[in-house]
Amino acid sequence: MTNKLPKLTEPELRGGDSENHESWHAFEIMAEFVGATEKLKEITPAVSIFGSARTPPNHPYYKLTEEIACLLSNAGFSVISGGGPGIMEAANKGAFAGSGVSIGLNIELPFEQKGNAFQDISINFQHFFMRKVMFVKYASAFVVLPGGFGTLDELMEAITLVQTGKTRKIPIILVGKAFWGGLLEWLKNTLVAEGMAGENDLALIQLIDEPKDIVEAIFKHYEARGFELTPAERKAQLYL
Repeated sequence: MTNKLPKLTEPELRGGDSENHESWHAFEIMAEFVGATEKLKEITPAVSIFGSARTPPNHPYYKLTEEIACLLSNAGFSVISGGGPGIMEAANKGAFAGSGVSIGLNIELPFEQKGNAFQDISINFQHFFMRKVMFVKYASAFVVLPGGFGTLDELMEAITLVQTGKTRKIPIILVGKAFWGGLLEWLKNTLVAEGMAGENDLALIQLIDEPKDIVEAIFKHYEARGFELTPAERKAQLYL
């Protein structure tokens, strides 16, 4: 017995019947992108809020998220969440109660995800990567509450895009000093210490727990330049 993989025939290399399916799937992706863009193109400035789907409504994090989202909404921001339960629901609920637009970017999952009832604009995605593009494309800031792997994925994606200049520098705000403190210590004492990231990369992240201070930090970031994208920033976002 050998560990060598069998050589594929030419029809197998071409994909057979699956080739046509994959080609048409590209059009499905395109349609998803165009549909979402049409629905969201007028909603800026917006703030994307990330956090756990497993946080119950009676949890302090839920109440805190609701308060943050309501303040942002009344300050004139649209609020974007993942559209599901937990922190996502709290974000939409707070925004829905305020004067801004509450947006849910829902994802089809075999478990956990179920759209909440507090969405002025609700968009359903089949593809995680397309959904993440929309979180970034229309956000003037990211506010990140405690969460699991999905939240960490969204956080690191946001940091990477800003760090590499693929999107403009925008506020990335962590909420929950007790929750995020250990991660920030690891980033500083391991990642930066071993040369895997720079001190200036950590400066992209703010840690703020007070809701009104979060709103003030976002406005302070933009007071000298405004929320509008420059032509160069708008062009860069075409290549997220």
